[in-house]
Amino acid sequence: MNGVNKTFLIKIIPPDGYSVYKVAFTRRHLAALAAAISIALLAAAGIHTYQLHVAEGNVRELQALTAEQQTKLETIDRQADELANQLKAVQRENADIKRMIGADRGEHNQHAAAPAVNAPGRRDFATVQTRLRNLVRASAVTRDDARRVELLAMRVLNLRRLASIAHERFLAGIPSLNPVGGAIAAGYGWRTNPWPEFHKGVDLAANYGDQVRAAAAGTVVSAGWDPGGFGIKVDIDHGNGYHTWYAHLSRTAVGPGERVVKGQPIAFVGTTGESTGPHLHYQVMYDGQPIDPAPYLNGVPPHVLATLPDSPGV
Repeated sequence: MNGVNKTFLIKIIPPDGYSVYKVAFTRRHLAALAAAISIALLAAAGIHTYQLHVAEGNVRELQALTAEQQTKLETIDRQADELANQLKAVQRENADIKRMIGADRGEHNQHAAAPAVNAPGRRDFATVQTRLRNLVRASAVTRDDARRVELLAMRVLNLRRLASIAHERFLAGIPSLNPVGGAIAAGYGWRTNPWPEFHKGVDLAANYGDQVRAAAAGTVVSAGWDPGGFGIKVDIDHGNGYHTWYAHLSRTAVGPGERVVKGQPIAFVGTTGESTGPHLHYQVMYDGQPIDPAPYLNGVPPHVLATLPDSPGV
């Protein structure tokens, strides 16, 4: 028997000793068993290696996914920074508008502050989510504040526009133009020609039939013959203490109670009453007393403008 086919015998004797078991095998059997064990171990190692490769791939995928998520998170955070800056700009504009229209007097800072711009660094989901929630709240408050500012601004603009219109109407009621455009032929005050008297108006050079215009807006008090030497006269009440008289007319173009605007034709030059020739006697009354009309022939006099409130801006 050669060495390869050499048989090995193993006897197994139980404790009771009644039976003996024999196991016979050769070296070939041992080699086959060793090969089988080696194959099993090799297969187990291969499976383990494969599982390690799969696990490593999963880890790499998770790492890539985490990095992508972190990049997206940082992008969202940068966008939140931009929105925060835009929100701050809107809040500053709201504050500027309030100051311009005077709506910030006695008002506390009620708007929600925009989330601050973050310093560079790694972001986590919870931090970014909190910033976005704060940004949404601040944006909602700022939007409501902007709507309120818009309503206030429109109201202020309307009020100032109305005040401006009232101011313009008040100015329109102050005598401020030459009714016939002629030069002063006889001034206000004492004179001797054609007879000694205190001349309570000015005589303006004009031709017979020239158009006479209202020096300011107002309501016609009277239009017709005046027995006091004025001949045909028009008296206009301007509703602010001023009256203007236009005398020695040839005829009138308006009637009592009629509303006239500044510059509107109201009569025509004549020579009625105590007149020595065609001209317009123009007289300005203030609170029932005659005043010199000369300063009122080319606009509202500066000393009158100085007593008026400033025109509101619009």
